[in-house]
Amino acid sequence: MTRMDNAAVVLPAVMQGLHALQRAVEAELPTTVIALVQVRASQINSCSVCVDAHLWEMRKSGETDERMGTIAVWRDTPYFSDSERAALALTEAVTRIADTPDPVPDAIWGEAAKHYNPTELAALLVAIASINVWNRLNVATRQLAGWRPA
Repeated sequence: MTRMDNAAVVLPAVMQGLHALQRAVEAELPTTVIALVQVRASQINSCSVCVDAHLWEMRKSGETDERMGTIAVWRDTPYFSDSERAALALTEAVTRIADTPDPVPDAIWGEAAKHYNPTELAALLVAIASINVWNRLNVATRQLAGWRPA
């Protein structure tokens, strides 16, 4: 049972800000990379709303079942490009910053920097940060899976 509406719904200025972040990211990164980041961070954070919604969006855009079904185990599958793997590794590191004394090791950062120019890398960091915001808002207020974008 939800505790309240998502805080971004309660505070329209927050919703506008989060949507502005999304537009900025979409201008710099491929949609598939953004979707992978959104799903992987949401899996780590146990945000059922975001996992469900972003997988739905991926399916709607023609993404394969193999890729969608193996995002959590991306290291052990042949379905992702090197640049997508770099984005997924960075997503995991940035999302789990409290889990290790060196949250974003140079090797992970360096691999991402090999595949993304500085502007794209900045957008990737913003994509990771913004989905983490959504995850925390949804998990804290116990939002339920099944939401679909308008």
